[in-house]
Amino acid sequence: MPHAAPGAFAPESRLDSALATMAVDRPTLVMNPDRVEAQYRALKAGLGFAHIHYAVKANPAAEIVARLVALGSHFDAASRGEIELCLGQGADPARISFGNTIKKTADIAFAHRAGITLFAADAGEELEKIAAHAPGAEVYIRVLVENSEADWPLSRKFGCKPAMVPALFTQAQALGLKPLGLSFHVGSQTRRAEMWAPVLDDVARIWRDLEARGHALTLLNIGGGFPAFYGDPVDTPTTYADRVMALVAERFGAVARVMAEPGRGMVAEAGAIIAEVVLVARKSDDDAHRWVYLDIGRFSGLAETEGEAIRYRIETGRDHDPHGPCILAGPSCDSADVLYEKRPVHLPVTLAAGDRVVIRNAGAYTSSYASVGFNGFPPLDVVVL
Repeated sequence: MPHAAPGAFAPESRLDSALATMAVDRPTLVMNPDRVEAQYRALKAGLGFAHIHYAVKANPAAEIVARLVALGSHFDAASRGEIELCLGQGADPARISFGNTIKKTADIAFAHRAGITLFAADAGEELEKIAAHAPGAEVYIRVLVENSEADWPLSRKFGCKPAMVPALFTQAQALGLKPLGLSFHVGSQTRRAEMWAPVLDDVARIWRDLEARGHALTLLNIGGGFPAFYGDPVDTPTTYADRVMALVAERFGAVARVMAEPGRGMVAEAGAIIAEVVLVARKSDDDAHRWVYLDIGRFSGLAETEGEAIRYRIETGRDHDPHGPCILAGPSCDSADVLYEKRPVHLPVTLAAGDRVVIRNAGAYTSSYASVGFNGFPPLDVVVL
């Protein structure tokens, strides 16, 4: 983005124009659904016959869900609330999968009554719950993968070890369910398509073992992992998705049904957060780094700065001034509310309280992490253009 005078932002797009003119009194996420549509179309061009199941948890704005319904998207829902959101925006229940492997029985029953037929599981008890409250449902088994090279790995909590998978397939059949195939997640923000190869190798071995045991597999859910631009180079969505599908084809051959669950790659670049500097300070006269405190922090939308995994690009109206390193933190009375300290960020040395900042490509996993006003600070506001 070209440098601008203090307090001004060059309008390069619909989103940029809004960021330049919008008056806000609290941290505000501004979303451009046109960009979401463009990302959907670009990913679809690369994924080909694979069905896109948008991961609703990435950004549950009703306007975004409605736009994706109109485009013919499928949806990955993690809760009854997300299912209700999708149905309320006109989604066909046949296009919604209940992808969380940890579900209350009442929510399984609700989904079944609503017409949802596809459920995820990774444990025997979960299969028993699905069989009791969604009899005859289709299921896929999520497997635990450990070769992730993602910036935000998603191991341990979800999925079962490969050795458990055959028994779960047999159990599902015995319970009257229809085990169709496997799912996995390579990890969020997997920046290069080639990083998928070791994980796909592992899943393919499980797939072949199941086929050798006589199971007819028809569904492969490759999950998410499609990256957004945060500063490090990433391929275009079409190029990236096309390469992933080529890697899948090399290992699995012709699969009747492939699902992909992009979340970050669909919405991150469609949004930006308007925030404000609250304080610039040093801890001592010889402190090497300034501390810059914003009115948004880890508990009000920037949870993915945990471990400094996701590093957002920050723009200010003073970007033409000299820059220096600083520690970036949020406003709350919690010592963990520090965004970047191990790797300080470089911001203008003239930055001062009251200055407006824009946090770029923040459309994913920000509003969905900011629904509670921790410490009394208001939740992240959301404006959809």
